Amino acid sequence: MNGKRFADDPQIQKHRWWILVAVCLFTFMSTLDASIVNIALPVISKDLIIPMNRAEWVVSIYLIVICALLLLFGRLGDTRGKIRIFKIGSILFTVGSLLCGFSVGLGFLLVARAIQAVGAAMTMATNSGIITEVFPFNERGRALGMIGSFVALGSIAGPGVGGLILAHLSWGYIFWINVPIGIVAFLIGQRILPRDITMSRQPIDRAGATLFALIIVTLFAGVFIGQEIGFGRPAILGLFTIAAITTIVFVRLELRLDQPILALHLFANKRFTISILCAFLIFVANFFFNVIAPFYLENARNMPANYAGYALMTFPIVQVVVAPIAGTISDKIGPEILTFVGLILIAISQVGYMLANLATPLWLFMFFVGLVGFGNGVFMAPNNAIVMSSVPMKHLGVAGGVNALAREMGMIVGISVATTVLFSAMGHYAGHKVTAYLPAHPDIFIAGMHVAFMVSLGICLVASVITGWRVFHRATPVKK
Repeated sequence: MNGKRFADDPQIQKHRWWILVAVCLFTFMSTLDASIVNIALPVISKDLIIPMNRAEWVVSIYLIVICALLLLFGRLGDTRGKIRIFKIGSILFTVGSLLCGFSVGLGFLLVARAIQAVGAAMTMATNSGIITEVFPFNERGRALGMIGSFVALGSIAGPGVGGLILAHLSWGYIFWINVPIGIVAFLIGQRILPRDITMSRQPIDRAGATLFALIIVTLFAGVFIGQEIGFGRPAILGLFTIAAITTIVFVRLELRLDQPILALHLFANKRFTISILCAFLIFVANFFFNVIAPFYLENARNMPANYAGYALMTFPIVQVVVAPIAGTISDKIGPEILTFVGLILIAISQVGYMLANLATPLWLFMFFVGLVGFGNGVFMAPNNAIVMSSVPMKHLGVAGGVNALAREMGMIVGISVATTVLFSAMGHYAGHKVTAYLPAHPDIFIAGMHVAFMVSLGICLVASVITGWRVFHRATPVKK
């Protein structure tokens, strides 16, 4: 197997942990920039003199472009070299971050965010594949656990880090902070990343890549615009119709091709499919927390934004500590049982959120915040190991792209469903349509929050049942 040449090369093995550092830095920054911008939107809106709904496209365009391109870059990684794609992506992300910080206008900022997103997609689609090739099997879970830690840290640390930056500097610095980190990570990568050896040189399914991008753009443009103007409008229904028709055409095309952009045959592998589905569901549940917890702490509990950010940092800090340990244990005992334990812990944390109210001691709420971080740390590393070890070496790029796609789709769906459920439930209790927090009625928010976390608990239980079924019917050993 070609990937073993990396594991047998003493020079590469000497630098394997530095390779992990370079990969993790871009993984952190790419995921951080999906969430750090949210807290700066009011400032950006005021500075650029644009309405808030238009400013929100600074977040939306980043997520849409990443999702649209992940499969393409995963496939390009397999055919042209994962390390080459990763390096190009790191340059684009750093340049895009530099451009994003200039207060020129909304159009310029959206173009810069798109450039940044292209770079992020290139690094996200290839990071797990690079680590799987570089690290020997007995250390792979630990290494993938580190990537999982930085994904979690980036995805949840945005509000806290953004709040700290905005307290002292202009909004441009939430992007410019990436530039020196990106340069350092790129220089490390240039020095120690090896040349690609696993390349198939097969043609790219351009039609499939185009159709998939069209599906993502029309579907999520419909979701984000529909939240603003209503989902019953003809334009929104038209976007959803295009997405549905394109999906049918895409699946039929991919099933006919020998080298499709999305290797649908991978989903015939139950270990792979279950792990991807559970990763998607858990990121949906995590973003219920991301959306609702700041409202609870800052609005309902009247905590200053910086202290709320510190409280929410409990989640990623605990996960960063736990994930590598879980990865190491996974290397020794196998990953399946750990994924099940992690999901049960996450489900228990949702019960804690569901029962929280205005009188809940802050230490108790933070305990459940830490518990969800612990559960994610136990779940993510073994789950990533299952995904990446369930496919042949030649499909590592596609597998990494699908894994990252599940994560990003989970973020978008989580944000969309959480806000929809929260405000719908609040509207039910208020007796009229609600689209924002009601300062005079924290009790209505608490009631809506309970409903939202009840839905989140249901999502976690579905993932737990699916993974529990796999644990108790385990028959296929992990591929080496």
